[in-house]
Amino acid sequence: MVGPIRRLIGRSRPRSIGLRRRILVIITLGSIALSVFVATTTFGLTRSNLVSERDEAAISTSRRNALGVERDLRPTFPPEPTAARASLERIGVQRYMLWYRDTQYGRPPFTRDNLPPELFEKVVVDEVSASQVVRIDDELNIVVGWSVPDVGAYFEFFALDDVESNLSNLRVALFLAALITTGLGVLVGVFAARRAVKPLGTAAQAASAIAGGRLDTRLENNEDPDLRVLTESFNDMAQALELRVERDARFASDVSHELRSPLMTLAASVEVMEARRDDLPERAQSALDLLSGDVVRFQGLVEDLLEISRFDAGAIRLNMEELLAAEFVRQAVAVSSVPETPVRVSERAELAIIRGDKRRLARVIANLIDNARAYGGGEPEITIEVTNPPDEPMSHLTIAVEDRGAGVAPEERSLIFERFARGGGAGRRTGSEGAGLGLSLVDEHVRMHGGRVWVEDRLDGESGARFVIELMATELED
Repeated sequence: MVGPIRRLIGRSRPRSIGLRRRILVIITLGSIALSVFVATTTFGLTRSNLVSERDEAAISTSRRNALGVERDLRPTFPPEPTAARASLERIGVQRYMLWYRDTQYGRPPFTRDNLPPELFEKVVVDEVSASQVVRIDDELNIVVGWSVPDVGAYFEFFALDDVESNLSNLRVALFLAALITTGLGVLVGVFAARRAVKPLGTAAQAASAIAGGRLDTRLENNEDPDLRVLTESFNDMAQALELRVERDARFASDVSHELRSPLMTLAASVEVMEARRDDLPERAQSALDLLSGDVVRFQGLVEDLLEISRFDAGAIRLNMEELLAAEFVRQAVAVSSVPETPVRVSERAELAIIRGDKRRLARVIANLIDNARAYGGGEPEITIEVTNPPDEPMSHLTIAVEDRGAGVAPEERSLIFERFARGGGAGRRTGSEGAGLGLSLVDEHVRMHGGRVWVEDRLDGESGARFVIELMATELED
């Protein structure tokens, strides 16, 4: 129950994004935030200034008109609003409301019903002049109220249509400006992300080159103080790794060379004893057989160590030549430890040409046959096929060595190509023969030829392993 829950939680977690995308997202979000802030601030200040100017103009104009209303009401007693209204209309004031003796005079919709109650109370009851922005019939207005002593109050309405129009145009302009700014921010983010990640890409390429065997790869010195630390640390690490690999390779080479002389002496002694085998007692003959087998395995181990040391030292030089794949494999099988291994070749593969080092590719075939003999039930089979469809030009060829052993567990299939991989528990195959270098040499040789090797289950569903080599190939011309 715990396992499915963990997998569900793992799938529900958001996938992490790369450094370049994170930089781009941060700069883009910063551009958007800055654009919104600038646009909002600009719009707010402009709106405040426009409304403030209109408010000042409305107060000034309405004050003059309110004084005129007060003058027109004084000559009559009791005061009458007729003259005051006529004066207002004569000078073109149409948007007003005169509150006179608890009665309103004005043209709809400029009535008390459209006045804010707090504004009306402040002007009429408290006799304090005030102004307020209100919306009347979907139209924005500034209402200015003046108290007329002993009479009532005067309210004048000033439309803000032009202000709203200007603000609407400003809003569109600021929106477009924000879009342009955000777009420029994205472009800057792309450029900045590339520039920021470029040193990491260079370091990744250098690391990949070192992983591929070019241990002398170094990063160029950088003037940037922040990147200089990375460059110096990387170069120090690469140099230490190169020295360590060279030291290990030299050690393996020296040990292998030192072992060859006593091993040759031991092998010669075994040959002498084999020549006089009939003179030895039965128990001595059994011991001689064990000694002979161990000497052969020891010789193979020393040769493998020498080959590994050459790989590590970069001293491998391939003698490339064109080989007819099917014929070459048959010859390699004929001189292997199991020369009767059957070789099945497809019709098209009979015409396949591969380019490679004949001696080293023969060693690859021999190692796979030895591996199948030791761990796969002793009945290897080889199949050669072209991977391209019949209607496409030939480009790749596969050489598969199948056995009838227990197979290789999926979690161990990449580990068995590591050096000294033999045990079964930690990704190593069981068995007493070999030192675990055969498959590692297969992988090294195949990669040097531009190919790849892997292991899978048999295609017929039976028990066993199928080791597949894929190489580049061309078709033999008539």
